[in-house]
Amino acid sequence: MQSIIEAENLSYSYDDGIKALKNISFQIPRGSKTMVLGPNGAGKTTLMLHLNALIFPKEGKLAIDNFPVNEENKNWIRENVGLVMQDPDDQVFCPTVYEDILFGLNNFKKVSPHRFEETINKVLNDLDIYHLKDKTPHKLSYGQKKKVAIAGIMAVDPPIIVFDEPLAALDPGGKDNLISILDKLHQSGKTLIIVSHDIDFAAEWSEKLLILKDGKLLAEGGRSLLHNKSLLQKANLNLPIVSQIIEEIPEFNREPLPLSIKEAQIRISDYLNKKEF
Repeated sequence: MQSIIEAENLSYSYDDGIKALKNISFQIPRGSKTMVLGPNGAGKTTLMLHLNALIFPKEGKLAIDNFPVNEENKNWIRENVGLVMQDPDDQVFCPTVYEDILFGLNNFKKVSPHRFEETINKVLNDLDIYHLKDKTPHKLSYGQKKKVAIAGIMAVDPPIIVFDEPLAALDPGGKDNLISILDKLHQSGKTLIIVSHDIDFAAEWSEKLLILKDGKLLAEGGRSLLHNKSLLQKANLNLPIVSQIIEEIPEFNREPLPLSIKEAQIRISDYLNKKEF
């Protein structure tokens, strides 16, 4: 699969001397569901800010669809890489939901002004928040504000969307709803990148993983990386809960351990079908 994002020996140090990224190289396939995993202080947020051209590489290279992440290309990159922040209050600030979405459309100029109303109504309907159109964002629930933040990005229609801890502070229903939104975005052809430390979410949802710790890339690969206990321990991460449960049941302790609920259901069903009662 063709890469849409490529990093080569990417390093970044803050002005206080903290080296947040240390010589990392990776590729992210176009149209993929990628998760950047790691504990606090791993460099996840610094990498995320690079992807939206909020900061630029100090050493090495980072390119978005062959455009280097630098001052010259920052406007193009910000139009083509949407960023949904962890806290929607950092992103949603206009007097009404409609005006908040309109703000992004006016800034990025990717949609003709005569189509603004149509575009805004579509994303509001797609996210089932049309009824919030004239509401004041700061009076909405956390989950509603999260949807408004996503709506603002969807209206601009970037091919790549980066989410920072999208499930944080959501109740179970809110998490299911947001995962459904992510799946629909992916089905529409978007490249999705999620920055998180949620190993269970990664196991259920991701196709590609980048595992960071202390600014270094420990591993790059598919979900099978989550079978590697020594790698996860090195990254201060645990096995997914499903894997931990099955690992504790001798009858099911066969490699590879299931990573998702669906995989565990299949494993248990196969066992029960073969067992003589």
